[in-house]
Amino acid sequence: MTARRVVAFGGGHGLSASLRALRHCAPELDLDITAVVTVGDDGGSSGRLRAERGGLPPGDLRQALVALAGDHPATRRSAGLFQHRFAAVPAGVPPLGEADPAPAATDRRNPDPRNPDPRNPDPRDQGADSQGPDGRGADGPGATVPGAERASARADGLAGHAVGNLVLCGLMEMLGDPVAALEHAGAMLGTVGRVLPMSRQPVGIEAQVRGVDPAAPDEVRTVRGQHQVAVTTGRVESLRLTPSAPPACAEVIEAIRAADWLIFGPGSWYTSVLPHLLVPQLADAIVSTSARRLVTLNLAAEKETLGLSVADHLAALHWYLPELKVDLVLADAKAVGDPEPVERAAESLGARLVLAPVAVTGGTPRHDPAALGAALVPVLGADR
Repeated sequence: MTARRVVAFGGGHGLSASLRALRHCAPELDLDITAVVTVGDDGGSSGRLRAERGGLPPGDLRQALVALAGDHPATRRSAGLFQHRFAAVPAGVPPLGEADPAPAATDRRNPDPRNPDPRNPDPRDQGADSQGPDGRGADGPGATVPGAERASARADGLAGHAVGNLVLCGLMEMLGDPVAALEHAGAMLGTVGRVLPMSRQPVGIEAQVRGVDPAAPDEVRTVRGQHQVAVTTGRVESLRLTPSAPPACAEVIEAIRAADWLIFGPGSWYTSVLPHLLVPQLADAIVSTSARRLVTLNLAAEKETLGLSVADHLAALHWYLPELKVDLVLADAKAVGDPEPVERAAESLGARLVLAPVAVTGGTPRHDPAALGAALVPVLGADR
């Protein structure tokens, strides 16, 4: 049977959830998976590396690689290493190689043994900037540095960095090409699929936001930077990239043209999903491809989309790419509530609404990879 070629767009934990769900489609479906990742992150470890060394922010790329990592014990351990985040060194603890004054409760030099599956991020690792169930990763400036709450930390350049971010940064510098770096990292992790950046050039994200200042609720201000847009307390009225027309990754254009399915979401709508539609070459390829298109809706509102209804999320796709046509919209019935306005919004894009139980039971609303994968099997496996 010929593999069905699927291209998934996003960034952060939303894309990671989608990729883990696609892996759950096996063995019912033979899928050729390509992940296309936004390159606008400017917070936390990724932001520090981007500011200090240039190049693409690695955090969202790392998350996608780990989500696709192979199941061999060695590759799972490598995936755990990629996710390992350096803790702040508590005051009074000597550097590695010197005698420790007392045994540590945990070994900060090893991946967290409490997380048996590194492809499924430990919720404690999501940090303070995780924007809800499908939001971005732990690389934002609000992310907690492990160990920082236990003791004052001396100056430590590694604190807060994920090992995988440093590896990707090193590979990109060594090889001189982010796509080659991602291919090499994918080989290290035995990835079942390919990870590509939407552009080889990092971008900035800017938004016109109404009501940033509660004292001036009708005033519109420009909010700059992915993290600042993600945590804004106002209502986003428009979104743009800087530069406005970054060159699309050529390999992504090829993947879109060859695809059977394109998948958008779940994820932070303004900072992970919509940026793909704002790259002119990507937008042209998305509109002109013969591939079918699927939108997976989020389970709950995030800070950046407060005030937007579920139907408004679909309307935003049309607003930023009026030529976009969609075949199916997948959503959780409980998250949707009244399905009628969502059905109308889906129909305006040419799509049919499919409702399925895709959320984990209890706790913070987030997608269950197995349940989402089960919902995707009949969709992706259907003939035209």
